[in-house]
Amino acid sequence: MIHAEGVAEVTDATFDTEVLAADLPVLVEFTADWCGPCRQLAPVLSAVATELAGRMEVVQLDIDTSPGIASRYAVLSAPTLMVFRSGEPVKSMVGARPKRKLLQELEDVFETV
Repeated sequence: MIHAEGVAEVTDATFDTEVLAADLPVLVEFTADWCGPCRQLAPVLSAVATELAGRMEVVQLDIDTSPGIASRYAVLSAPTLMVFRSGEPVKSMVGARPKRKLLQELEDVFETV
């Protein structure tokens, strides 16, 4: 898996505990080693995780090693970014994007808290 620095990895086994039961909103990147755009997104995720520390958790899930969760949420392409709040998916975005755009897209997650 293309690991973003400062971003935890979750698996099929840990997803429910780490994401669905989290107190904060959680941004999940569904990623894979073969995914070029996922490589571009890794430093963006690291920066977003640092900037939103204390407001949002950021994690990665490898869709090849943890296909159960990807299937549960009908993730068909990588990278897919999904925000979970109170155990429910509240936002989904597909594809890499620059940090500024991603932060703009995440603003409504905090406005509805």
